[in-house]
Amino acid sequence: MRLCALLFASALAGGAALAQAPAAQGDVGALLAGVREIAAPGIPGPLCLFRPSAFAVVLGKTGNGIYEPVVAGARLGRGRVVAFGHTGYFAPSALNTADTGRLMLNAVRWARGAGDGARPVAVRGHGGLLSFLREHGVGAQALGGPRWMAQLGRFSALCLDPTSLRGEQEIAAVRRFVENGGGLVVMGLGWGWLQLNPGKALPSDHPGNLLLAPAGIAWADGMFQRTSRVGFAAGQTPPPLAHAGQALDALEAHAAGKKQLSKTELAQAVAVVSRAARTLPLDEEQFQPRLARLCARFAEQAVPRPDAPLGQDKPLARLALTVELQRLRRLPPEEITAHPAAKFFPGPVPDDAPRVTAKVEIDTARRGWHSTGLYAPPGELVVLRAPERAVGKGLWLRIGAHSDSLWQKPSWRRCPEVCWRAPIASGQTRLANPFGGLVYVEVPARCKLGRVTVTISGCVNAPHFVLGKTKLSEWRASIRQRPAPWAELQTSKVVLTVPSRVVRELDDPEELLRFWDRVMDSAAELAAIPKERELAQRYVCDVQISAGYMHSGYPIMTWLDVAPVIVDLATLKRQAHGGVWGLFHELGHNHQSPDWTFDGTVEVTCNLFTLYILDNVCGIPPREARACLSENGREKLLRRYFARGAKFSDWKRDPFLALIMYVQLQEAFGWEAYKNVFAEYRQLAPSERPRSDAEKRDQWLVRFSRAVGRNLGPFFQAWGVPTSEEARKSLADLPVWMPEGFPPK
Repeated sequence: MRLCALLFASALAGGAALAQAPAAQGDVGALLAGVREIAAPGIPGPLCLFRPSAFAVVLGKTGNGIYEPVVAGARLGRGRVVAFGHTGYFAPSALNTADTGRLMLNAVRWARGAGDGARPVAVRGHGGLLSFLREHGVGAQALGGPRWMAQLGRFSALCLDPTSLRGEQEIAAVRRFVENGGGLVVMGLGWGWLQLNPGKALPSDHPGNLLLAPAGIAWADGMFQRTSRVGFAAGQTPPPLAHAGQALDALEAHAAGKKQLSKTELAQAVAVVSRAARTLPLDEEQFQPRLARLCARFAEQAVPRPDAPLGQDKPLARLALTVELQRLRRLPPEEITAHPAAKFFPGPVPDDAPRVTAKVEIDTARRGWHSTGLYAPPGELVVLRAPERAVGKGLWLRIGAHSDSLWQKPSWRRCPEVCWRAPIASGQTRLANPFGGLVYVEVPARCKLGRVTVTISGCVNAPHFVLGKTKLSEWRASIRQRPAPWAELQTSKVVLTVPSRVVRELDDPEELLRFWDRVMDSAAELAAIPKERELAQRYVCDVQISAGYMHSGYPIMTWLDVAPVIVDLATLKRQAHGGVWGLFHELGHNHQSPDWTFDGTVEVTCNLFTLYILDNVCGIPPREARACLSENGREKLLRRYFARGAKFSDWKRDPFLALIMYVQLQEAFGWEAYKNVFAEYRQLAPSERPRSDAEKRDQWLVRFSRAVGRNLGPFFQAWGVPTSEEARKSLADLPVWMPEGFPPK
């Protein structure tokens, strides 16, 4: 592994605390015997190692080039533990890939300890792993039933998913089993658990983290990229800076001037320690106090600003900000104060702005964020009072619209997380956000509460216009001048979240929002879905977003320079490029279907919605929407593509080249053809839906051909888009169609 060579070559000379302990090196050698590469089932995530008893076995790589453990081991009492960073490592598909099975056998044998082959290995709930172990000569038995804890003494080792443990009694039983000499092989996935357990936290609620905290292992949030063809390269002892505890040793030595870390080492150490800061409980007694003392020295530097981002040139200040945010996140709301960065983003609230109490009616038939027209000042307490029938029903109080997390970005123009939320679990919900933000009530899907009225206090009023409810005269007279730094323009179909400064002079939000409703209705028409939406689309402008210039999702995120475009009706109507194209492009992503989006078309089929909206709402036909779609632009791209042999690999790499193919179909058969085909896909039974990329291409060919009554097989072949002979033969009864003058000579 080149990573190991790099980090070992630059390891800190003479630092005993930073070197892998000889015992751990021997353990790694035993676990990696005969192992050179292991699988990556799904998208594995990192393990955090924070005590000397834990050690890395195999590393994964994050998107910013940081290496962290995907497999780790530890000694706990008289027992041994091996942990894997994905729930798929017990599955036959992973065990039969590369050397994963050998690593699993090594893990089970090492965990059992020397000379304990007489007692069997217990497998709790994973039949594929049980069969695999038996096939390879390991005495293994299934462990289940209500009295499974009482049977643990019969076994030498236990294999399970720790998230299956229910309550402290089961966690304590497994921990005692290991401390008394038993082996434990476990797997889990931090980011996956968070998705399945909204409102819960890895430090305090994840059963595996509660179980293995004494061993110094925790499942963390985050995703890995592969380091080998099928998964992760292995076979060498991982370097010290993949271990958070040893990385903290290195940072302390660096800050004290005792050792000098390179930029690469600093980035690695800070990233690993930052992950630990976000994963471990604040009251962890060994790692956290040392980290707090180190970060206190850099607290004054830990204030990102749009004009002075906090980059990797200040790694310890970034670490200090990380630690401070975790501290704030876990404070009672009454103890939270405004963060110094809040005045730069999202922005300050005037001291003399009146704090108000307002009643807000929530229609729970509509899921998602419900805007309240209120803004929470930074660090000030907000109290929501809800009727008893709404308590414990999945509703949340939320402060902040800027939901993008920036932890992985190399430079922070704002704090990486600025949104706070709390479940409405009692009649009174109290919440404070050190950055402030617009106030929302979140409603889960399939909520049956009907209309609920809540009372919210401690906020200031924000500019908020709701189409069909807000009077235009009141907007012009006062509402647009309300003191909050952020504003929202809302219909039942779309919500625009922009800085208040861009709406202070907006005279007619009604006409603007009617335009945006037509945009939403057009997207629904093409997608063949109802125009009345259960979930309104949201656009949120931000000083920094997690990916790209804009990205899709809920909400659709854009940079701040797009805010004036979103509320400028003339620009929206007349321009097809720049921000306008991007706004409709991301909306298209939110409407495209994987059934008719195959490899190479993710950035193509979304633009069918862009073109349809521009054509249908703005009166800009596809040929005028982009230079590459004009006659001259199209001819240039086509001639170059066909001169190079019309290769599908080239087609997939150029979204605008591929878009020409879709535009040719639109020009020949109209938008109705697309609407009909998309509607047909929506009616498919699960068994009829394409399961592979090849099936997607075949179905797209056949269904579009049948919809327009023409054989498009030769057209697809001319473009170089692969389809099966069977699919093409099925269209032999239809007349062949090809655009005039295509393919170019």
